[in-house]
Amino acid sequence: MKNNTGKISNGVKGYFGQFGGTFVPETLMSALSELEVAYAAFTKDPKAKKELKMLLRDFVGRPTALYFAENLTKHVGRAKIYLKREDLAHTGAHKINNAIGQALLAKYMGKTRIIAETGAGQHGVATAAAAAKVGLSCDVYMGTVDMERQKPNVLRMRLLGATVREVQSGSRTLKDAINEAIRDWVANVEGTHYLLGSVLGPHPYPTMVRNFQRVIGIETKRQAKSAFGTPDYLVACVGGGSNSIGLFYDFLGDRQVKMIGVEAGGLGIKSGKHAARFMGGEIGILHGTKSFVLENDDGQIMETHSVSAGLDYPSVGPEHSFLREKNRIKYVAVTDKEALAAFHLLSETEGIIPALESAHAVAHAVKLAKKLSKGKTIVVNLSGRGDKDLPALEKLHE
Repeated sequence: MKNNTGKISNGVKGYFGQFGGTFVPETLMSALSELEVAYAAFTKDPKAKKELKMLLRDFVGRPTALYFAENLTKHVGRAKIYLKREDLAHTGAHKINNAIGQALLAKYMGKTRIIAETGAGQHGVATAAAAAKVGLSCDVYMGTVDMERQKPNVLRMRLLGATVREVQSGSRTLKDAINEAIRDWVANVEGTHYLLGSVLGPHPYPTMVRNFQRVIGIETKRQAKSAFGTPDYLVACVGGGSNSIGLFYDFLGDRQVKMIGVEAGGLGIKSGKHAARFMGGEIGILHGTKSFVLENDDGQIMETHSVSAGLDYPSVGPEHSFLREKNRIKYVAVTDKEALAAFHLLSETEGIIPALESAHAVAHAVKLAKKLSKGKTIVVNLSGRGDKDLPALEKLHE
């Protein structure tokens, strides 16, 4: 195993240990092969690399700050807490790193249309913005439950020129939006690129999306070295897992750095109303990849629950399952109640309103900081801002 570089441990393409793979209809195999070949060429093309670097700087606004949360640290009274400010990136979250990369890749491949799925809406907004920037048409699939609790992002997508396609099947959340996006792709594969938003799905998506998000960890490593040295802990929320693997990946070889992924504990693991795949799931296959999945005794996918739409998904990226199996990353769960408390705490101490997804990571970081000495440092990936969550929070307080 070479988990400090992320290379596949068993030598089989598309797998991270026993996790990953390409479990898709035959009609998509040629499209995935085309994507794999194009992505490999794209990463070696000097002109493409230069354009992506320019867009990340001038359009996305990178690098984002590594910010010392001084007031939050004083409130906790123990370890120092730093925030990697992905909430400051264009469109308000880390999702734009992958979206602009894949949109540029789609244009490079000669595609004319992009489709995407979204839960919290941040990936949808990022995709709509990226499609507009590179000149491609855009359709975003979104469950009606998520559309209701993320109305600001629905409006933003439409303002950016995207068509938001309502999904009313199943639980009407992220899982079902992915199902509909895949159906669209099967029917329109020749001119359409499916811009998957997380480290999920069939090969090459988990690797490709992770590589577009690596910029988070690369910057953090450089910024931390300049500010204080090597972090003791990295903490990030884990839905599909793109913001977390983006932070963690370039630190995997630094054995002194401990990493913690935070899942959505919902109303508590015992309640059954959560999205903690590692707490209550089993190994299974969903949306083209083998990983941990929440399913019932009959093997049917369970409905999940989280106050945060972006963590409300029944599976997790295969590389996360691999890194957990190898004991390189620890995974924990934070409840809705704890996340909401952290949401308010960060807002009131630092003047920063986090996304509810990111609030899960903040909640665990606060608990962790209280157990550590004052000389320790924790970096939290503040994966997004909380403007999108205000209507949902208003309803919770009614």
